[in-house]
Amino acid sequence: MATENDRLALLRRALDQTGELIAGTRREQADQPTPCRSWTVGDLIGHLVIDLDNFSARVTGSAPDWSRAAEVGDDWVGAFASGRELLDAAWASADLQSELPAMGGGTAPVLSRADQQIAELAVHGWDLARATGQSEDLDAAVGEHGLRWAKQNLSTQFRGSEDEGKVFGEEVPVPDGAPVYERLAGWFGRDPAWSRDAA
Repeated sequence: MATENDRLALLRRALDQTGELIAGTRREQADQPTPCRSWTVGDLIGHLVIDLDNFSARVTGSAPDWSRAAEVGDDWVGAFASGRELLDAAWASADLQSELPAMGGGTAPVLSRADQQIAELAVHGWDLARATGQSEDLDAAVGEHGLRWAKQNLSTQFRGSEDEGKVFGEEVPVPDGAPVYERLAGWFGRDPAWSRDAA
């Protein structure tokens, strides 16, 4: 099991990776499709930026605003950097062993929020890399940690169609020997064979 410092260091790596992918995305790619259901590249980046505020709220025990529109303006890099600064500050001041409400009921240490954040950043990092044609030579440790969390927490109750109000699609089977980010994508309901040219 990773230590507190290991997990927070991995979260920083996931944030670094996401920031680099956003910086590598061109403005003219904003309307292109992504593997993430009906989202465009612009939608996905907006979601990633807004999620930093929601992540910060969850670390501090506040209620996230999941209904907030993912509109962050033209300065994607600056918006992500500002959100990350707030998230870093939230983690720096957090009591890592305090208990907060957990997915599906009960409570869990606030540090468990880092695991969820790593998983979300990892899969959306793959989404963005695939959609924009950037390198998919992504941080394997981030992907492995995200996949472990997802397999423990992303149960069938969260899966289904958008019409059913489900956040995640059904699992797409991927061979065990496939690259970790393809296995992660499949577990989150993406098609690892998705191509922006065929979308």
